[in-house]
Amino acid sequence: MRNVLIIGAGRSASSLIRYLLSKSNEEKLHITVADLSLELAKAKTHNHPNATPLALDIFNAEERKTAIQNASIIISMLPAHLHIEIAKDCLEFKKHLVTASYISDAMQALNDEAIKNNLIFMNEIGLDPGIDHMSAMKVIDEIRAKGGKMLLFESFCGGLVAPESDNNLWNYKFTWAPRNVVLAGQGGAAKFIQEGTYKYIPYSALFRRTEFLEVEGYGKFEAYSNRDSLKYRSIYGLDDILTLYRGTIRRVGFSRAWNMFVQLGMTDDSYVIEGSKNMSYRQFINSFLPYHPTDSVEIKTRLILKIDQDDIMWDKLLELDLFNPNKKVNLPNATPAQILQKILTDSWALEPDDKDMIVMYHKFGYELNGEKKQIDSKMVCIGEDQTYTAMAKTVGLPVAIATLLILNGKITTPGVQLPIKKEVYEPILKELEEYGVIFNEQKVPYFGYNPDLF
Repeated sequence: MRNVLIIGAGRSASSLIRYLLSKSNEEKLHITVADLSLELAKAKTHNHPNATPLALDIFNAEERKTAIQNASIIISMLPAHLHIEIAKDCLEFKKHLVTASYISDAMQALNDEAIKNNLIFMNEIGLDPGIDHMSAMKVIDEIRAKGGKMLLFESFCGGLVAPESDNNLWNYKFTWAPRNVVLAGQGGAAKFIQEGTYKYIPYSALFRRTEFLEVEGYGKFEAYSNRDSLKYRSIYGLDDILTLYRGTIRRVGFSRAWNMFVQLGMTDDSYVIEGSKNMSYRQFINSFLPYHPTDSVEIKTRLILKIDQDDIMWDKLLELDLFNPNKKVNLPNATPAQILQKILTDSWALEPDDKDMIVMYHKFGYELNGEKKQIDSKMVCIGEDQTYTAMAKTVGLPVAIATLLILNGKITTPGVQLPIKKEVYEPILKELEEYGVIFNEQKVPYFGYNPDLF
């Protein structure tokens, strides 16, 4: 039996573990699921005869090294900053490593040694990053193989609530890390290229500059720009492209509503609110409003945000119970962003029967034989339940499939890498289709731009 060690049994690991267990007999696999919580590891292995739950403190070097030494391949589903010690152990004991996280500078620094030891350190093999890389490179490589020249690449992805569970005015619930949602777009201006011109959107304007997308059967969506759309320009071989834009998908109207929090300052994570533990929700929003001897908190909010009495924005704020004087924040020494996250979690937590949804949308503009063409590629994935979510499926399955391909010698290129080579993306995308992760590619008229307007 080949021992696959999975470190981290959190939400994203459920579909990964289920896939490998389903393949364990035919592929002669034994799955060791290691987590700080033995109970969580047990819950994910379901007493399967080919699985062993293991209590593991990764900060205990002896425990960690022993577990890694006894494995054939390592999958780390830990937060990105915790991968590096595992990666160093993998080098020491000559083990392949698979993660869904972005390649950090520290991880990249191990590339030469990984190559020297003929080890594959596959990263960014989840959803975003992961499926976005693979589905994009498939089409880009096909265009190039025909002799086409890339002119435009736009890529969008979003974790949303499924239509049957979409029952609030924001058309949104937390399907993944709430903190990432609250802090989205911070840390510098969004940067992208449009018609050969660098464009920048400051955080203060980010949620009022959106692009609309239509997905057949699911209606209209909007997308706001990711902070750095140019991160993969050279990696994808798109250094000469005229338009390159990456964005996050939400339902139409979400961004305009979210912008209210941005303008008030409620998404700020840089300072602590005094007395936050005993503060009410009403006191929290009032702390961002000017003093007035007679106007209520509601009136002041309407005035500063310029909300008319018949504006749906007001109903969205009311739905969050923001003006409730009896609900307490109950978070000591909390930042505005932490308090906002607490308030939103009250309203946006998934109900037991809710399902999530992943939407991914790529636009490829190119020139072939003097003619400008475009391909739009769209994928929608709906979760099964709150264990086997769409997010867990789209993050975990590519990790699992890549692991098996590495074990079986189908992926052979050594080094620290992301899944942009044909030997990686072709078999993974093909197998993902069996699990309902299917991209529908359509030839559409080239969207184009008028350079005079840019």
